[in-house]
Parts: sequence; structure tokens; C-alpha cells
Amino acid sequence: MNAHDSTPDTTFENVVLSLRQALTSEDVPLAKRFRALFSLKHLATQQPANRRTSEAIQAIAAAFTSPSALLKHELAYCLGQTKNLEAAPFLRHVLEDREQDEMCRHEAAEALGALGDISSVELMKHLRDNEDQPEVVRETCDIAVDRIIWENSEAREKEKLKASDFASIDPAPPISLESNQFRISDLKSRLMDTSLSLFQRYRAMFALRDLASPPDIPSAVPAIEALAAGFNDPSALFRHEIAFVFGQLSHPASIPSLVATLSKTNEASMVRHEAAEALGTLGDEPGVEDILKTFLDDPEQVVRESVVVALDMAEYEKNGEMEYAMFPPDSISDKSIFSDSNLTTSCAWKGISSYYNINVNGDILKDAAWYYPAPKEAAQNIKDHVAFYKTKVQVSIED
Repeated sequence: MNAHDSTPDTTFENVVLSLRQALTSEDVPLAKRFRALFSLKHLATQQPANRRTSEAIQAIAAAFTSPSALLKHELAYCLGQTKNLEAAPFLRHVLEDREQDEMCRHEAAEALGALGDISSVELMKHLRDNEDQPEVVRETCDIAVDRIIWENSEAREKEKLKASDFASIDPAPPISLESNQFRISDLKSRLMDTSLSLFQRYRAMFALRDLASPPDIPSAVPAIEALAAGFNDPSALFRHEIAFVFGQLSHPASIPSLVATLSKTNEASMVRHEAAEALGTLGDEPGVEDILKTFLDDPEQVVRESVVVALDMAEYEKNGEMEYAMFPPDSISDKSIFSDSNLTTSCAWKGISSYYNINVNGDILKDAAWYYPAPKEAAQNIKDHVAFYKTKVQVSIED
């Protein structure tokens, strides 16, 4: 049993209510609303699904009334990662609503594909084939339908997919293990071959992503350079996904192409916003934060908002002066001084952190240390490592 299991229902409901109020309030700063969203996503993705996950899903969906296209786009993404079909009706409603920003509708379609919602296939086929629909919606429906068909096919059963460092449910799986004879140049050719379906090209994209992780392997930089070529593709949806992948990778080699993409004022806003958020995951790299600040007054609202969120990510990364280095769990000699705290916080790229209270000679230092029990893909190296607030404790290192 973990700390979440032992939390009384009333306490859990209060946490969800508090997060829902922060997420849905237009008076709360956007960065704080994103943090509330990531915390709710953590609760909504718990397995097996139960009443608590249902409450978290409903809390996320309640924010679709917001005027912020960026926030609604992120809501749809988070619902798609829940592996819970209870989220599907909310997503279908967004997808069908032509009053919604096309970026939000695209993300709703992608999320339905991630959920593998067979009941939405006919709707998405209809939208895919309707030339009156925005191109980005049609293209996303095309990929989502192909993903659901693939997921339920005999070919899927025969494929041996290589284990990935990334836990996200992607719009398309990487090219299968049997296709590992592909070199990076071959994958790049498939990536850029517009005669192939977007689903097949996305499979090459995510295969290249996996070849760029971990960041110190020899294939990492060549794979990133191959992916960067995708910013020249005619599809805004495709370019947007390249930027998203770079955000997952958080590799310094992607910075030049991300900055160039963000700087193109004639680029689609859905691409520029994703480039800004990807740069936010690299906020501790020299110069990145200063570059982001130059776009705080961008003419495009979704870009301005993305920069705010990206700078919040960057600030989180700079908070190292508030903490001691993160220590591996086996390096702490006396764990009896720790007791679980009810506090959790969220980082956009690290994930949900849990906290410890520390007992020092009978004095309880609340929330003085924290760790990431299930960090996101880019931060797997800090799993269960413990960090301490400098302002609350002194840490000594013994030989």
C-alpha cells in the first residue's frame, strides 16, 4: 500500500477539489493552472481505474470552458494519456465543436487515438474525409484512425516493439524491432517521404526519438539532426510533432532548430508554441531562458502563454540554489527520520514529486525533502533520489 492508498477519501476529494478550482479559475496564473493540471493528470492515470481517477478526469474536463487554447490543448493531451475510456466523451465533444480552436480539436483527436477508442473511429473517418474541416484536424484524424486500426490488427500482434525510454502513449509506435536494420539515414528518408501515410512517417519519427535517448549514446545527435529536417515539412501538424519530440528528449542539440522555429513569425502558432515549451525543458542550458523572455510580448496569444509556461519550467530547473543535490536512496544512512507527507507538487518535465517530513530530535520539519517515485521519461535518472531544502536542513556527507 502506498501513501495515496492510505489517504482518506475526504482528504482526496479535498485535494481534487482544490486542484480543480485552481485549474478552472481564470484568476489563477497560467503557470499555476498547468501545475494543477499535471497533478490531476497524475491522479487520473492511476491504475486500476476507480472512483478517484474518475473524479480527476472530470476535474480536468471541467476546464474545457477556458478561453485559453493552450490550456485546452494540454487538457486534451492529459486525458489521452489516462488509458481510461471515461475521458472519451469529453474529447469527442471538443473534436466535434467547430467553435473550438483547431489546435484543441487536433489534440482531442490525437487523444482519442491514444485511448484506442474504437467507438470514435467512424466520427474521425467522417472528419478525415470532410474537406470543409481544417487540415490539421483531418490529418490528426487520419493518424488516429490508423493507430486504432493498427492497435487492433493481426500485424500488431506479430510486431516486436523495442522497449522505449518513454512512457507516453504516442500518436504512432516506433518502427518495430524487426525493422532494426534501418539506419538513421533510412529513417530520415522515411520521415521525409510525403508519399507515405502520416502514420508511417510518425513511426519513423518515434524510432528516431528512441535512437536519441539516452542523450549520451553515439546515435543521439545524428538522430536529432535527422528529426530537425522535419521542420521543413509542408504539414504544420508534422512540424508541431517534431517540436513535441524535442521537448521529450530535452537534448541541447535541438536548441538551434527550436529557436529558429520559434523565431519564425510566419510559422503556424501550434508549431511555435510547441517549440517554446520544448525550450522550457532546456531552461537550465545557457541562454535559453533569455531567448524565451524575448517572446513574452509575441503577437500570438498561444505563443505568449507557452513562453510563460516554458519560463516556469526553466525557473523550476534553476531552483537548484534552494536545494541540496539529489542523493541516491541507498546513500542515506538513517531513513527512520523520514515520514511521508501528504504534499505533492508537479514539474512539467520531471513529473509528480512526493515529500517527506523529517524528525530531528523530536522536531518535525515539514516537507523538508522530496523525491520522484515515478518521474517522466526525461528524468528517469533521478527516480527515488532525495533532495533537501537548504533553508530547512543541513546535510552532511560521510565517507
